[in-house]
Amino acid sequence: MAKAQKPVIKSAAKTLTKAPAKTPVKTKLKTSAAVAAPAPNRYKPLSGREFPRFSAIKTFFRLPVADLSEDFDVALFGTPYDGGVSYRPGARFAPTQVRECSSLGRGFHMTRAMSLFEKLKFADIGDCPIVPIDQKQTYKNIEKFSANILKHGKKFISIGGDHSTTLPLLRSMHKKYGKLNFIHFDAHLDTYPAAWGCEYHHGAFARHAVEEGLVNPKNMLQIGIRGPLAAIDDLDFIKKHKIKVLTVDDIKLKPLSEVLKSLPKFTGPTYISFDIDCLDPAYAPGTGTPVPGGLTTYETQQILRALQIDNLVGADIVEVSPPFDSSQITGLAAVDTMFELMCLMGGGR
Repeated sequence: MAKAQKPVIKSAAKTLTKAPAKTPVKTKLKTSAAVAAPAPNRYKPLSGREFPRFSAIKTFFRLPVADLSEDFDVALFGTPYDGGVSYRPGARFAPTQVRECSSLGRGFHMTRAMSLFEKLKFADIGDCPIVPIDQKQTYKNIEKFSANILKHGKKFISIGGDHSTTLPLLRSMHKKYGKLNFIHFDAHLDTYPAAWGCEYHHGAFARHAVEEGLVNPKNMLQIGIRGPLAAIDDLDFIKKHKIKVLTVDDIKLKPLSEVLKSLPKFTGPTYISFDIDCLDPAYAPGTGTPVPGGLTTYETQQILRALQIDNLVGADIVEVSPPFDSSQITGLAAVDTMFELMCLMGGGR
């Protein structure tokens, strides 16, 4: 009887040891922090094609964090204070949300045919230091913080915060530029009297700005005003100072193209304050005092693009309240508005 042959079993270990060794491929991995380091493109956003937009440290438009001593044109910062609200709080969380939502931002404006970050250098300088339990000290901090930006020869855009934070920003602006032209997007006039014995709240900042001589009421435009008032007396301040008001009815009951052509020109230092509640709650549910019947995001885009301003020195976006937002609708609207304001600073018209 023939002998059974033993099966030949090759050792995997021996096979592996006999295989020729491969030269390891060297791959250079860059972190988002490394990309943001000083370089010729230092003040350009982190590329979404190099780093996914859901990754990296969250800054406004994925721009670098910078010190005021550095060479850039416009400082972007947060003002996380909502101690001046009269109804729903939460605007203190807006800078964080807007930074996150701005990860979707890009740099080329199709309508303007503008490469924004080729025109101006922007940087995120962090948040203004505030004192949540001390309104007076917070206003001092905001004024000092923004004055320091201006001292370094830069413009700024602030992401608030409630609308009372605009007042100290205007105070610092006035010290440098004198009386400002002022464009105010809002559902409310914000020229109201004291509330609960408190002079300073988000519904009174515009009154104080006029009374303190920070803005020129003859070169002031309010856009998006609507809704009921406490009394007819609430219109007295507007009439007394001859402030131009574009209500929602003024905008929606005419062809939009006609409205855009009627907008005045602004010559000299101009400031824009954009209260997100100028938008209808369908487009901006995350806000402190929503008013139905507002503007659409498309309408505010068109108005911002039609504004003729030869020197936009500063701006803010206020009253974004993330706790009341839905699917980041309000945060994204704020980012879109911020981009339009940045383009205006870049000489969009």
